[in-house]
Amino acid sequence: MIKIAQKLKNKLWWLIISVDYNYSRIAIADYDLTEDTLTLWLEDKHDFKNSLDECLQVDIKAREFARIIKTENLNSYEGSKMHPTKNFVYKARIEINAPLKCTWMMHLLLNSSGHAKPF
Repeated sequence: MIKIAQKLKNKLWWLIISVDYNYSRIAIADYDLTEDTLTLWLEDKHDFKNSLDECLQVDIKAREFARIIKTENLNSYEGSKMHPTKNFVYKARIEINAPLKCTWMMHLLLNSSGHAKPF
């Protein structure tokens, strides 16, 4: 799944042990999303920290975060859909947001005349 350094694994285990394995006590104190990294600062809800320096900082690469969303089906839910032409209802996974396409790459490949440039 996600590759985590041993030092961070140990800190995560200490946080889990300190909340008595009650994961609902772990809160996200703050977050930061850059182009390539999602940074979370975690803390115990029963022991709020005065600064982010005292919280546990977890950095997740955006690519790994996207993979988690897809593999855990966090971008979809089980629901009912109607067939567009045959008018019957069936169960399916309904996607909340489709992944963004890299349309900027197409703009780079196209010249002003609208034809694709060779590589």
